[in-house]
Amino acid sequence: MSCYDALAGTYDALTGDVEYEKRADWLEKLLRRSEIPVHTVLDLACGTGTMTWIFTGRGYEMIGVDGSEEMLAAAMEKYGSVEGVPPIFLHQSMPELDLYGTVDAAVCCLDSLNYLTSPKDVQRTLERLRLFIAPGGMLIFDVNTPEKLRGLDGQVFLDETEDAYCVWRPEYHRGLCTYYMDIFRRQNGDQWQRSLEIHEERAYTVEELTGWLEAAGFGKIRTYGDMKLRRPAQGEQRIYFSCVRL
Repeated sequence: MSCYDALAGTYDALTGDVEYEKRADWLEKLLRRSEIPVHTVLDLACGTGTMTWIFTGRGYEMIGVDGSEEMLAAAMEKYGSVEGVPPIFLHQSMPELDLYGTVDAAVCCLDSLNYLTSPKDVQRTLERLRLFIAPGGMLIFDVNTPEKLRGLDGQVFLDETEDAYCVWRPEYHRGLCTYYMDIFRRQNGDQWQRSLEIHEERAYTVEELTGWLEAAGFGKIRTYGDMKLRRPAQGEQRIYFSCVRL
């Protein structure tokens, strides 16, 4: 079973602690620093579209792109949940991003770039983003740090709701963190369906990502702690990047 096929139906319920509104507030703080006015925004790897719809409700014109048809279906089910111009949702992989025009800014949230386990795919994605972000436009993304992914090795985690139960076990080896997820979903009454998904994230350093951003044509690269207007602290678990399309 491919990544997110089974998880899509329970993703929102199992990620209720993500604090999307708070993260959207943080992203807007950075977008206000843009060199150009921000009206159109790309939400790359948008998943079930929660962040996409939040920004729609705040007056932005949104394009949501994701590689999972199941996650996009969940995103489109939220149609009409907020006022504003409905987002455009596109089924595309990150390295094959292909928009109809440019956007004023792009965001890529919740360590989605870590899911690109090939450095060449990360570089290709950054090159594609430069094509579709207007000159002076901003790119903002976050990654799980190598320290965080390394520290997950051998642990066991549990997320549950009344209708879903997810047990996941990470293993870390040579920069690659593999998550083995057992997902149980209530079907009818006391009947449950079990699915297995395997997710992988690659650890990337600030130096690697900075070099690839510069090579792709981005400048004014800054890094921040997790939703903090300061440089990352030692042992930071999540790092945000902001940069400008030159």
